[in-house]
Amino acid sequence: MALRIEREAAAGVALVTLDRPAKLNAIDLEMAGELAALWQELRFDEAVRAVVLTGAGTRAFCTGIDRGVEVPQPPSPYALDDPLLRIGPKANDLWKPVVAAVEGMACGGAFYLLGEAEFVVASREATFFDPHTTYGMVSAYEAIAMAQRMPFGEVARMALMGTAERVSAARAYAVGLVSEVTEPGRAVAAALRSAEVVAGYPTEAVQGTVRAVWSAKEAARTQAMAQAPALIALGNLPPERQAELFTGRGGGGEPRVR
Repeated sequence: MALRIEREAAAGVALVTLDRPAKLNAIDLEMAGELAALWQELRFDEAVRAVVLTGAGTRAFCTGIDRGVEVPQPPSPYALDDPLLRIGPKANDLWKPVVAAVEGMACGGAFYLLGEAEFVVASREATFFDPHTTYGMVSAYEAIAMAQRMPFGEVARMALMGTAERVSAARAYAVGLVSEVTEPGRAVAAALRSAEVVAGYPTEAVQGTVRAVWSAKEAARTQAMAQAPALIALGNLPPERQAELFTGRGGGGEPRVR
């Protein structure tokens, strides 16, 4: 199992942990499938009224898709299969509130998950960045997800700077990506406290509010995401060239944290 699930029946909260710490909680096809199945399962679990999502260990919340994963693609320039499109709760029609707890790095494909959480709690040592452009890839779905949570200029800067720059938890809090900053190792505890409060309220009102807030941005997000496959197909370097850049880590030296 690539996920660890702990249910606190009395509190009505499930703690979901991405459990591949040796791989910095990168998402392989097994984890992607488990996430989609879990969100579907939680739709029917009346004992769970709120969810906290985190990553195992303190080095990373999630570093996106595992670079070792091979995703078969249809032989058509008009079709692109992305295994991360179904890993989030909203993509699986789950409207129970989800609070993300971030320790360490959150980058790339992690934004599919953060983009579908209600709010984010982060350790002060957490960092956020988007490596796509460094390795010759278009940041489409990731940038679109973050554009719903951060000012335009902040999203553009993070997406374009690639691995050269990381957004600190303090900066993420200042621009609205993060709603609470904790001491190192305390993000999950803080997220659980908030989730337990929300889980204690009438569930119909809570889920209706989640749905209402999401609907405020849903139309723009849907239109933007419809363009993503074409932008990726046009702008991505061939996989072998991406691999060369990744092996060389794109040049640029140590990233700056701001």
